[in-house]
Amino acid sequence: MKQAALVVIVVVGVLIAVIWAFQRRLIYFPSAAPVPRAHHVINGARDVTLETSDGLSLGAWLVPPRGRANGLSILVANGNAGDRSLRAPLAEALAEEGFAVLLFDYRGYGGNPGDPSEEGLARDVRAAYRFLVQDELVEPEQLIYFGESLGAAVVSKLATEHPPGGLLLRSPFTNLADVGSVHYPFLPVSALLREHYPVIEHVRRVDVPLTVVYGTGDSIVPPEQSRAVAEAAPGDAAVVAIEADHNDPALLDGSHLIAAVVKLAERMRRSGPPS
Repeated sequence: MKQAALVVIVVVGVLIAVIWAFQRRLIYFPSAAPVPRAHHVINGARDVTLETSDGLSLGAWLVPPRGRANGLSILVANGNAGDRSLRAPLAEALAEEGFAVLLFDYRGYGGNPGDPSEEGLARDVRAAYRFLVQDELVEPEQLIYFGESLGAAVVSKLATEHPPGGLLLRSPFTNLADVGSVHYPFLPVSALLREHYPVIEHVRRVDVPLTVVYGTGDSIVPPEQSRAVAEAAPGDAAVVAIEADHNDPALLDGSHLIAAVVKLAERMRRSGPPS
């Protein structure tokens, strides 16, 4: 009996050690291959390079507005999988509404050097912000941060440092431990995690026009977590519920999602510069 209990303890210990050592492989799912040139995917787009504070050069695409420009730019922070080429339909749909759009890949994604981590992604999105503000001369109040799932965590942190004109969080979780516990209920997730991504804490500190978009059938990020993020905002947050799962087209570049961005831009114009 004691021997069996000892075996169980050893097995559990080994499992926890493996998860501790390889947990980032359970968080980040990069497409590491280089992406095509920007203009091969999106007409009029151009390749640009972002320089991080720790010396990495990251690939990105700058997509100009089509038709009548509305004077606003959107910084898109991807979720935890794929690369920027998968967000091309989103960028094209936003460009059709008059927005300029920056798509970029984190370190380790899309042929970029480095390995993803919470601190690394924070550096990467800061580089995207600097490029838009310093190189493209975009005023911060003319910027919308668009964060997709994990990207919602990335831009919510950026917003605490550099408030944008508006913030759209698509399928945000409250923090990484909360969403991890849903998928691994048999593990002490909070104790094991080295990455935290405390979205709800960041949102409480950001007083800018906010829109939260989520899928009512999301099987990856529970809808109640996205609603909790919206409820944590200092001001009134717009909430858009879409009948979709996490990676359904409706949540990637669907008409309701694009309309939510357009309405956020209208709120920004009414509310004035961020405080």
